[in-house]
Amino acid sequence: MSSDARRSTALKAHAAPPLTGRIRVPGDKSISHRALMLGALAIGETTIEGLLEGGDVLATAAAMRAFGASVVQRSPGSWTVRGLGVGGFLEPEDIIDFGNAGTGVRLAMGLVGSQAIAATFTGDASLLRRPMGRILDPLRRMGVQVIARSKDRLPLTIKGPDVPLPIEYRLPVPSAQVKSAVLLAGLNTPGTTTIIEPVRSRDHTERMLAAFGAAIEIDQNDEGDRLIRIEGRRDLKPQSIVVPGDPSSAAFPIVAALLVPGSDITIEAVLLNPMRTGLIETLIEMGGDIAIENRRTVGGETVGDIRVRASRLKGVVVPAARAPAMIDEYPVLAIAAAFAEGQTVMEGLNELRVKESDRIAAVAAGLAANGISFEEGPESLAVTGGGDSIGGGTVSTALDHRIAMSFLVLGLAAGKPVTIDDAAPIATSFPEFRALMTGLGAHFEDVEENDA
Repeated sequence: MSSDARRSTALKAHAAPPLTGRIRVPGDKSISHRALMLGALAIGETTIEGLLEGGDVLATAAAMRAFGASVVQRSPGSWTVRGLGVGGFLEPEDIIDFGNAGTGVRLAMGLVGSQAIAATFTGDASLLRRPMGRILDPLRRMGVQVIARSKDRLPLTIKGPDVPLPIEYRLPVPSAQVKSAVLLAGLNTPGTTTIIEPVRSRDHTERMLAAFGAAIEIDQNDEGDRLIRIEGRRDLKPQSIVVPGDPSSAAFPIVAALLVPGSDITIEAVLLNPMRTGLIETLIEMGGDIAIENRRTVGGETVGDIRVRASRLKGVVVPAARAPAMIDEYPVLAIAAAFAEGQTVMEGLNELRVKESDRIAAVAAGLAANGISFEEGPESLAVTGGGDSIGGGTVSTALDHRIAMSFLVLGLAAGKPVTIDDAAPIATSFPEFRALMTGLGAHFEDVEENDA
């Protein structure tokens, strides 16, 4: 290599022997973000065990420090947060960089929106492309001032009003991030803030708000809509939180074990919230040998050990109504579908167009590069499995961690190796991915290239 050349982050996955063993995936990303944020608003010290220490969550930890909270890592996965009280955030001295953390920055906008301070947010190249309008529209109705680029994209500045206005807001699309941002803004808003949720989305925020002692009520109207009301300006009580394993991270070893012949693995202490188990439900419908063992309750959430054994899969139609319960898992489901008998049809995927990448387009490009038959629609993807010659391609990750890990899983099961152009984004959500998968028997190879 020449002196100005650098080591590439490209990574190649080779066909694996049977995957075996017991593993524990990192803590759930959604719960980790929320634990840090509510801990920063509580009066006293919150302890968090099992916090995900990927780039996204560490960005949220840094943001809470910028707002004046004490956030300290005591040991790997073990953290303490000493909060400032509802409405107690300080104005940050510098721009807050959330890196790739879409959830972190959107929820932080809600936190800041009802406090009489200003904060400027930015992120990496991927996050700068992602739309923020869905979050900002209801915040503006609460009196929040926003200075942003066209189409409400980062970088942008949020300035909260002296007295925010409570609103009743009907979610136009299922979105846990929008719901959560409005509820977090409602914490410091006098009166009652109400969310009307026609289609249920992830409920981690509601569960955790209740645990911290927020005045939150959940009901249903005559039309079947879910009503979430929060009474503002009530103190939050610090908590001891144990973060269960992230089902979105568990998805990768689950699919790998189903596809690699002879595999038998167990993933311990995985979150089984019903709004997060759509992939497991779908894989079982496809014929996957998946069993839930040692089911128990931890911190108000259902947790269990997931045993997975290699299986012959068949194609299914995944209903659009299931999308909120598995929106992050469609890329790796497409990999499972590539090895299933027949066609797997995935519908209601419009949200995937505005994730870390356009995930429908990124998955389609990766499938095409590896000889897999598919049909791409505006809000759908249909994958036909059973091809004779799968693999051998190079996939552009588009700075998306889930695209990167999904196509590495493809390489473990394909007849020919699969290369991803950039493994670095994996660290945003699953920094232990390579080590854990290698421990089960996976074979990854660094690929060196010279910069021109």
